[in-house]
Order: sequence, then C-alpha cells, then structure tokens
Amino acid sequence: MENALGIWGPQAIMMAITASFTILGMVMLLAAIFVKKRWKPSYSFEFAFIAVMLGLVYYADRLSTNTYTAYQENLNAEEKMVSGNYSGEGEDAFDRVVTVIAFQWGFGFINEEDEISRNAIVVKPGESVLFKVVSNDVIHGFNIPVAQITAEIDPDDKRELWITAPDKPGKYLIQCVNYCGVGHAQMKAWLVVDEGEEQTAALTTTGENI
Repeated sequence: MENALGIWGPQAIMMAITASFTILGMVMLLAAIFVKKRWKPSYSFEFAFIAVMLGLVYYADRLSTNTYTAYQENLNAEEKMVSGNYSGEGEDAFDRVVTVIAFQWGFGFINEEDEISRNAIVVKPGESVLFKVVSNDVIHGFNIPVAQITAEIDPDDKRELWITAPDKPGKYLIQCVNYCGVGHAQMKAWLVVDEGEEQTAALTTTGENI
C-alpha cells in the first residue's frame, strides 16, 4: 500500500508557487509605497520573468490536459458493464471489498485485512471491487473517470459502488468532484492496477449480475 500523491503533488506545487508570487507581490507593493529609491529592472530580468510566467502556464495546462485525458480514457477496449451502484449483503460476490473514508482533503482506503493507505488502493487487473464510501466531515464526491462512475457522499450516509478494475496495469485517477473547501483541488487518489498484487478473495458472481 502506498501514499501515491505525497505532500508534493502537482497541485500542491502550483499552490506553493501561487502563494509565493502572492507574498512577493505584496512585498513589492509595500516597497513601492515606503521605499523612496525606485528600482528599474533590466531587460534581461523582464524577459526572464516573462519566461517563468510562460513556463507556469505550460505546466498548469499540462496538468489540466492529463486530467481531461483521464476522463476520456475507456476502461476496456471491448463493450461490457464495468461499474454501478450496489446496496446489499452479497460482499462475497466481489474479489475485493474496500472501505473508503473521504475527508478534507483526501481519501483513506481500508482493505479486508484492516490495512489503511492514504490516497491509493492497489488491485489486480480485472478484479471486481466493491467500494463502501463514507465521509467524516462534509459532502464529498467519489469519482473514478476510467470507470465512468461518480457518487456524492453526505457526512451521515454510506454509498456502495462497484467497478471492474482495468485490464491494463497502471495508475488511474480517483478524485472528489464536489467542492469541499480550499483543498478540494488536491483531493485526488490513485487506483493502482498491479499484476503482482496478491488476490485476497475469490469471485463468485460475474459483474453483470451484481
């Protein structure tokens, strides 16, 4: 199990850069008000500043493109049912049952062995996975774009949803899609599909019958 995002995820970096420029701007404004001597920057400094701004715009645009691409990616090449809502007792029908705790601002995943990981859940290709999602503070969203499934979770409610994991190993986006405070943009996680991950339960019912 892993912390897939870590403290220095791309969104955290952008927020740190934004905060740094905000502080720098305030310092320069105060300097312009209280310092009598005026400073005229050189042309090389101005060009360097423009280059930095263009680099930040490119970086932010690349992040947005990656997120958009995750939304457009199909779970599997062939047509088949890959996700849905579920409410009932038949947990044995799934390869894996995961409790998801949504909080400001992240996800905690608890597996059948009561092991908890922050912002990542590891599954095997093609596994049927039941997510039991709860919130411990405010309304959150639980969205897996590759599985084309989204749920809204109230603080006093529990949602049960299932997916069939992608056949291709890799990291697939999980995110909150309900605005839940200033850290909402960082509330992301990964569905990690790993062929070497040990299977913990036997499938007894096909996904189409769940």
